[in-house]
Amino acid sequence: METTLLSLAHGFVIAFQPDNLWYAFLGCLVGTLVGVLPGIGPLSGISILLPVTFGLNATQAVIMLAGIYYGSQYGGSTTSILMRIPGEASSVMTCIDGNAMARNGRAGAALCIAAVGSWVAGTFGVLVLTVVAPPLATIALKFGPPEYTALLVLGLIFLAYMSSTSLVRTLLMACIGLLLGMIGIDNMTGHFRYAFDLPELGDGIGIVPVAVGLFGLGEILATPSHKVSGEVIKPKLRELLPNRQEWREATWPMARGTVLGFIIGIIPGSAHIISSFLSYALERRVSKHPERFGNGAIAGVAGPEAANNSASTGAFVPMLALGIPTGPITAVLIGALMMHGVNAGPQLVTEHPDVFWGFVASMYVGNLMLLALNLPLVGLFVSVLRIPYAYLYPLIIMFCIVGVYEVSHSIVDVWIMLIMGIVGYVLRKFSFDPAPLVLGLVIAPLFEQSLRQSLIMSNGNYLIFVSRPISAGLLIVCLILLGLSVLAFMLKRRDWRTQLAEAEAAETQ
Repeated sequence: METTLLSLAHGFVIAFQPDNLWYAFLGCLVGTLVGVLPGIGPLSGISILLPVTFGLNATQAVIMLAGIYYGSQYGGSTTSILMRIPGEASSVMTCIDGNAMARNGRAGAALCIAAVGSWVAGTFGVLVLTVVAPPLATIALKFGPPEYTALLVLGLIFLAYMSSTSLVRTLLMACIGLLLGMIGIDNMTGHFRYAFDLPELGDGIGIVPVAVGLFGLGEILATPSHKVSGEVIKPKLRELLPNRQEWREATWPMARGTVLGFIIGIIPGSAHIISSFLSYALERRVSKHPERFGNGAIAGVAGPEAANNSASTGAFVPMLALGIPTGPITAVLIGALMMHGVNAGPQLVTEHPDVFWGFVASMYVGNLMLLALNLPLVGLFVSVLRIPYAYLYPLIIMFCIVGVYEVSHSIVDVWIMLIMGIVGYVLRKFSFDPAPLVLGLVIAPLFEQSLRQSLIMSNGNYLIFVSRPISAGLLIVCLILLGLSVLAFMLKRRDWRTQLAEAEAAETQ
């Protein structure tokens, strides 16, 4: 524990350097704006700004991009409460009671509870991250190639199992990502493969153009071009403080949402979204007055807002300690580290302590910055909502193209981004989730390397994966998840056949 505290103190020395403070502030500010603007989620914001970090060092890059991620969880509550428009997907549940409170004249109290709940949850999450991640990384150092292969397979299947779309569609997207990750020079043989004689693809398809295309450009193409209209409730600064009764009613929902969100955050999937839904359902279940939910219950704001912020911090535990992305956002952050020559995973703590501890310490500072930003600047963020999409989105597209080109000065990367933008648009139209594609692309090199190393260790014998206890246990969990998914499909199909038979019987009568 003493070593952890000394390392954290070293992290604060790094975090309080003027440059790092500036990038933390910039990330938090941009994250809040990303959360406020409907249609631009944290994934799009991080993807669009990923090329900007090319000139920074790894610590500055990850501090800024992570600030965008957890900052967007704060900003999403502003439009949810004031306009009933979720600025970010995880703020959908905040719309219900947050906007009801605003209509009842308690907009300021709702905003304050949302901001304080987010700060409490974010700070708790970082505290647990500080304690849990280093020992978890030490345990992970005992993992060999077979264990890593099984762990990566489990990550993909768990993501597919938790996905909102079907298991088959999600796994199909992940497999396409894995295939794209095989383009370029084979690290083990030096063979130039699947590159269509394009020298620019020697290092493989870059994560930056794919992420910017799928989530930045694809999101813009899929979003209808219109100006967000509606009544905007603009509270005064003096109206921001909740009364004593509201603080009492919000305390336990904050605590429950914080713990629930962090636990869910560690699990692969869209944790910050899932946690807010589960927290709202939990608060409604345990409440003595469930009839208030939907009419301005403070617990309906405090619980989900704490849960989504705690989950966004929890997602960093497997990312930093194991190098395993729990979702597309952490996958892009791992890609950003790789872009700067730093591999996330068990070696991060020992090989790059400045990056790891500087990042952890910056999150303490970032959460305080967000608390200071979100309350006094509510009026400014509301004014941003009045910018017509017709002006806003062309500027974002220009930044996407310039940013991707600046990374490696390659026109091929720009073409990849444009193609992926169209692919992202088509995937959304056919209800495919593009996130597993990026996840597959990010983990492809590590997955291929660990798989081939495992087979070299066993002279091509695949039984190595079931002969080692940890990898066998992870693969058993994979089979259980696949079995549960098949069972759910069979039950759904049986219910559909029963309904069809009943409908036919009713028609014949």
